[in-house]
Amino acid sequence: MTRDDKDVVSAVAQALAERVGNDRYETWFGGQTRLVYDGVALRVVAPNRFFQDWLRTKLRQDVEAAVRTVIAGPCPVIFEAAAETATDAAQPEVADAIAAAEPTMTTNALRLIAGPATPAAPPAMSRRRWATLGQYVVGATNRLAHATALSMTERPGEVSPTLFHGPTGVGKTHLLEGIWTAARQSRQALFLTAEQFTTQFLEALRGSGLPSFRRKVRSVDLLLIDDIHFFAGKRATLVELLHTIDFLVREGKQLVLTADRPLEDLAVLGPELVARLQGGMLCRIDAPDATTRLGIVRQLAATLSLKACPQVLDYVAMQFTSHSRELHGALNLLRAESRARQVTITMELAEDALRDLVRQSGRSVRLADIEKAVCEVFDLSPESLQSESKAQQISQPRMLAMFLARKLTSSAYSEIGHHFGRRKHTTVISAQKKMGALLEKNASIRLHNRDCRIDEAVRKVEAVLKIG
Repeated sequence: MTRDDKDVVSAVAQALAERVGNDRYETWFGGQTRLVYDGVALRVVAPNRFFQDWLRTKLRQDVEAAVRTVIAGPCPVIFEAAAETATDAAQPEVADAIAAAEPTMTTNALRLIAGPATPAAPPAMSRRRWATLGQYVVGATNRLAHATALSMTERPGEVSPTLFHGPTGVGKTHLLEGIWTAARQSRQALFLTAEQFTTQFLEALRGSGLPSFRRKVRSVDLLLIDDIHFFAGKRATLVELLHTIDFLVREGKQLVLTADRPLEDLAVLGPELVARLQGGMLCRIDAPDATTRLGIVRQLAATLSLKACPQVLDYVAMQFTSHSRELHGALNLLRAESRARQVTITMELAEDALRDLVRQSGRSVRLADIEKAVCEVFDLSPESLQSESKAQQISQPRMLAMFLARKLTSSAYSEIGHHFGRRKHTTVISAQKKMGALLEKNASIRLHNRDCRIDEAVRKVEAVLKIG
């Protein structure tokens, strides 16, 4: 059965989108680029020579692979450009910047190279829920950054430029949004992601609107740019950014930037930019500690109107240690599970619902680690946990160690029993049930000659394990 040319084009387009991803497909083929099949060859008709050269250089193999999945036998792929006007040729600096930006450049920015277009209006600031500095949970790992952010709202330009750097999810963007929210009431402030800065700069180049762009970013009292690592390799944009920094610093204005890595790892942005950042303020933000995470969890739970007991919130804070997005995702899942099952959020529900997320969170706890942590908390020797002693001051910590081994590792019952004194797997099952029952009753355990709630003892052991 033969398919007409239209069906072939449709099938190739679908195969190509699956291969390169929908976003990238829409960027390069969803606008004025056309696929044409004449029964012999597939022609990729780009709107101008810049698009033609780019598609042929970067995406030829993907197009040819898509064609092979649809058309049996040889089918050449021909790249050609539609008729161009005198203004269709891309300016060299635009080509440099866009070539470096692909494939993350937005569709609108790239279509400017394909032909005249009306830039989309920026989203209304009032429609977005912007974070505030008052919502920022302060702890040991972010105290300096938070204090610096507060000072910028009161004394902008005192230390400029300022760079907040740290891994994803530690609150860098929250700080920028908080500064913008506080400052915009009395000062001119502009918040842009690095991608937005790049896109708007390219639009200005293509539309001969550089003076307007420069007025926009240089006339403010406070310019905030998120994720400057995005600028890597974008030569034209970096030059514009350097001039912008120099102008704002010279005028006593405040510039605040964020990056997902320390300054020594930003050499890809060039020595000139690194030197300018070295002359400002560098604020490192690390992953939140256990206390800060618990504060974040409590605040998120209140925001989500999530009804959960303190034990569940403690559990979430201890299990997810990398960044606040993990915590947010865990609470969202708990809320969804609670609604789906139409039950309240208990520890049993939390452990069951979050089991897969806990496994994916990257914790790596060994049986030896649990043994060492329990011995440290209860001031015991490893030999005592593996002994035959049934004294309560030893048997209870041993049961707790087995309970935590099942909770924090993927070890089988038999493996846990063997580690803790060559015991049978039924002993481990019994220990898990007993500790679970004691936790439900909020029972106590002997710790350093005093009674201690079991959930508190668990938190102490997990703190030693640095699950947090």
